[in-house]
Amino acid sequence: MTGKKDINPFLKQVLELGPPLAFFFIYLRLRDDSFQIGSTEYSGFIVATIVFVPLMLGAMGILWYLTGKLSRMQIFTAFMVIFFGGLTAWFNDERFFKMKTTLVYGLFAVILGIGLLQKKSYLAYVLDEMLPMKHEGWMILTRRLCACFAVLAAANEFVWRTMSTDLWVKIETFGFPIALMAFLMLQFSILQRYMEDPEQ
Repeated sequence: MTGKKDINPFLKQVLELGPPLAFFFIYLRLRDDSFQIGSTEYSGFIVATIVFVPLMLGAMGILWYLTGKLSRMQIFTAFMVIFFGGLTAWFNDERFFKMKTTLVYGLFAVILGIGLLQKKSYLAYVLDEMLPMKHEGWMILTRRLCACFAVLAAANEFVWRTMSTDLWVKIETFGFPIALMAFLMLQFSILQRYMEDPEQ
């Protein structure tokens, strides 16, 4: 793998957010349709899922080519998308793809929780170079983010089990990411006093 390279921030956002947005619009276009592939009939949701997987892999491949690096979180998310997207297509059951979000958030919460039990912040291992912060600050952020991921996992279970697929797709595409981003921005604002170099 080549060394890390700079990339235009706008292009980076397009590559990271483009595939989920594409899934959203493809789903809206296909949601009322059904497709016969071989002897199996697939709903528009499942076809959108099948299309989403190569779109995401292609975007990640371009991102890796341009930056020379993918984060562990990006690699893990890609694996989960491929795995559960494959199960969704193989069993022709949209529940697998909906459960993916629960397992991703839930596993993040478990991993951070294991670190907390060891009095460590696994977040610091991943983000320390990008965000220099004192150990106490990392521990506070890790506890809060662990709780946030657990809440998001429970929320996804509630949404996909009790609400329509249309509403789940909207919340999955916009609701959960916006909630997580707002939570992180609030935490970084609160934890400014723990920063090693607040001006930076």
